[in-house]
Amino acid sequence: MNEYVAEFIEYLTQTKNYSVHTATAYETDIRDFIKFYNNYIGADVGISNIAKADAICFRAWMADRARRNLSHKSTARALSSLRGFYKFLANRHNIENDAIGLISSPKVPRKLSKAIDVTDVEHMHDAISAIDESEPWIAARDWALVMLLFGCGLRISEALGLTNSDVRGRPDSLRILGKGSKERIVPMLPAVLDAIEKYMRIRPFGNAANDALFRSVRGLPMSPRMAEKVVEKLRHYLQLPDYVTPHALRHTFATAMLAGGADLRSLQELLGHSSLSTTQLYTKVNMSEIMNVYEHAHPLADK
Repeated sequence: MNEYVAEFIEYLTQTKNYSVHTATAYETDIRDFIKFYNNYIGADVGISNIAKADAICFRAWMADRARRNLSHKSTARALSSLRGFYKFLANRHNIENDAIGLISSPKVPRKLSKAIDVTDVEHMHDAISAIDESEPWIAARDWALVMLLFGCGLRISEALGLTNSDVRGRPDSLRILGKGSKERIVPMLPAVLDAIEKYMRIRPFGNAANDALFRSVRGLPMSPRMAEKVVEKLRHYLQLPDYVTPHALRHTFATAMLAGGADLRSLQELLGHSSLSTTQLYTKVNMSEIMNVYEHAHPLADK
């Protein structure tokens, strides 16, 4: 089976342009099923018997994942990965399995996104200056990153994927390559551009046009984990809740846009959501904030 799995992963990265991280997640899910199936049939799984897996087998695998305390969300993703693998086998090798289509994904409760108080975001500027007092260029870098996530609603991967040429000349907008290689145009605020320009002026390296915009202390492209650590340090310094993460800055952007009157379709375009239902979660966030204000301030609220 290894050669078929390897061929599928190569297809995901080379043909579908999936990231290495996403392809690795697919491979982990598929190998989890193969390991289970080995034990289930008492033999090594081959291409001949993987087509014979039935609905009882797939449900037993999902039950096994539940016994291992894997979440519904994780199992739903794993089932999606397995469906993709079977579809690939059918298209490339005429190996059909109808049973996989009979299996329903476990229901995943959709959690409301938590936004950061805007005043806490403002306090991050002084906190960054204090934390990185001995390295002004690091402080400028970290503030530029926070401003991009909060001011443009970018994902970490999108912000770290920017090059110098993307932001030189104070562009009015950015062309962002998001999930699934989907492009979108994101307006640039002057305050965001100011933060980026200050960082670019004083950083000690990485000034070539095609160099990654954000650099590590050693001059390498900044990794997602480094970006997470930036916000972690801010969270500890300002004693903010655990939900304050780089992605929460994106949530804060979305919630602020919605509160300011942005319609859902426009917000969907700005965030790069493929489905409007994902964007609609922010209406629930906004309504919960409105209800909180009502309950604490409105004269007709039940005290």
